[in-house]
Amino acid sequence: MALKVAGRGRIPPFIVMDVVRAAEERAAAGHDVLHMEIGQPSTPAPRGVLAAAQAALAGNVLGYTGAFGLEALRQRLAEWYRLRYGVVVPVERIALTPGSSGAFVLAFLAAFEPGDRVALATPCYPAYRNILTALGIEAVLVPADLEHGFQPTPDLLERAGPLDGVIVASPANPTGTMLAAADLAALAGWCRAKGVRLVSDEIYHGITFGVDGVTALAFDQDAVVINSFSKYFSMTGWRLGWMIVPADMVRAVECLAQNLFISPPTLSQHAAIAAFDCVPELEENVARYARNRALLLDELPKAGFDRLAPADGAFYIYADVAHLTNDSTLFCRRMLEEVGIAATPGVDFDPERGNRTLRFSFAGATETMAEAARRLVAWKR
Repeated sequence: MALKVAGRGRIPPFIVMDVVRAAEERAAAGHDVLHMEIGQPSTPAPRGVLAAAQAALAGNVLGYTGAFGLEALRQRLAEWYRLRYGVVVPVERIALTPGSSGAFVLAFLAAFEPGDRVALATPCYPAYRNILTALGIEAVLVPADLEHGFQPTPDLLERAGPLDGVIVASPANPTGTMLAAADLAALAGWCRAKGVRLVSDEIYHGITFGVDGVTALAFDQDAVVINSFSKYFSMTGWRLGWMIVPADMVRAVECLAQNLFISPPTLSQHAAIAAFDCVPELEENVARYARNRALLLDELPKAGFDRLAPADGAFYIYADVAHLTNDSTLFCRRMLEEVGIAATPGVDFDPERGNRTLRFSFAGATETMAEAARRLVAWKR
């Protein structure tokens, strides 16, 4: 008799991870790969973080911490919000988490019931809808276009029917678009008026090109704000994120965190305390992303990729390739096989329209971007 497999586990894959596996298989077979599929900085953690980690390894037991993490790191985050955004965040509302992924699970479990309806504009980070689905929460996809900056608006949300939550991301993955302060304020106001919980993914704050990111906390202290050390702080594999938890959700999130994770990774927490002293090194990374972005925005049109989202923040370029293919999955597979470039098909971010789009990540080295551009221009597809 076949054993049962729970239906909640039958969610779509995170396709970018399947692309990573295909790229690794190609590399293992002796072929080169230019990685433009995943949003992972090619730089290690900052030098100060590495030194702090080594010191912690040498002199610390590295046992459990409290479920919300080390007080010293939470204090540094509160200071970060005061200095960067001019926003006062009580330390008791800061929860460190196992990456932003852990934060999303905690937020969705604490804020929503099974059967609740949570809206998100597409294209968007696929794990939002897949985690919601696994938890029995309805992911209400709201198609957004370039005219909306690929972001939700109150008008679009009005058409989505009754809602219990809204997820926004600025800068957004995969489009790199950003919400202006007035637009984020309008969304926060709409959510407050409708009794809808706002979840703001701010993981790409710090990686912007011309305009700084705005935190939802500036407009709504009841918003759930999620961030991570993975992107701006270049600590992807350290698996450390954080939440700013609304006052009415603090105990629920704490109990869930105690039972699901016990505590965030202790070594990563000790090391991350030093991250806030490494801003000059981190800004060098952002300057490199800016060079990569400029290079690709100049070169990709020469290769036929001339319908590009604005890429105002994060390290992605989202390309409309409808004039090149109607099957972005096959197109990306051919790109990997024929010119050794790994990119992510748009169906990962937009199940309905992503067959006509793809995402390039420019988080890698500038030399990698230049070589990728050269190969794409020469590609006889």
